[in-house]
Amino acid sequence: MSNIFLKRVYEPYDETDGCRVLIDRLWPRGISKDAARLSFWFKEIAPSPELRKWFCHKPELFDEFKVKYLDELRTDEQKQGHIKQIFEIALNERVTLLYGAKDPIYNHAQVLMEELSRLQY
Repeated sequence: MSNIFLKRVYEPYDETDGCRVLIDRLWPRGISKDAARLSFWFKEIAPSPELRKWFCHKPELFDEFKVKYLDELRTDEQKQGHIKQIFEIALNERVTLLYGAKDPIYNHAQVLMEELSRLQY
């Protein structure tokens, strides 16, 4: 787990980022594909469109959102596949998970990191 990090996609690229993985379902506004310098875009690991729209980044809904998103992460085969890929990559290099949300605390990336910490394949 010490090889997996979070970063806003709007922060500048750094060579130490290693493998850069976008974990948002939607492409971040105002970022070109060249500027993003992605290794992968795992849009399927993001919350379902219904859950994302329901949550709408409202801090007061975060606890319930977290429970629902964790359920998706634990039961969806595509999400499980991406989690395994992240761990496989992290065995050999640093992985930086990129997200676009403005709020650094109340977002799906934090929930995903918590789940990755819990699993530690």
